[in-house]
Amino acid sequence: MREITMQNLQQVVEEISADWFHKPFTDTARYNNRLRTTGGRYLPGTRIIEINPKYLAELGQEETIGIIKHELCHYHLHIEGKGYGHRDSEFRELLKKTKSPRFCSMLPSVKEKQLHTYICSKCGHVYKRKKAVNLRKYGCGKCGGKLKNADKMGLTEA
Repeated sequence: MREITMQNLQQVVEEISADWFHKPFTDTARYNNRLRTTGGRYLPGTRIIEINPKYLAELGQEETIGIIKHELCHYHLHIEGKGYGHRDSEFRELLKKTKSPRFCSMLPSVKEKQLHTYICSKCGHVYKRKKAVNLRKYGCGKCGGKLKNADKMGLTEA
């Protein structure tokens, strides 16, 4: 497997498709700088695979290969007319068969932006959120307990 660069993404996707899926990738793969919350996406209408270049820059080649394999699972199942959605059993089986990740890791640059931390007063589960949570309206999703703002309690690391 050759190293992934900004210039050779198309060739790398074609190689991964041949090596892992034993099928050709005959469409387009490209980087999309506008992707914010995902490592990649498959666009079935145009049969294009888009990859977030921040994953290559921040998490490296191995994580990017996992994202490519995940998107190729969507691609090949769509081409074959099978269930290619995240909840389809055929999709989940192909993920396991090709050792593709179901989710991508969070970018380090995004982790740094998590500003609010909440702790359940009943079970102790910790929630980290970008946006503030209305503590009167929402409770713990695990046990239904009351959430407390850990930032104001001084329980979070600076």
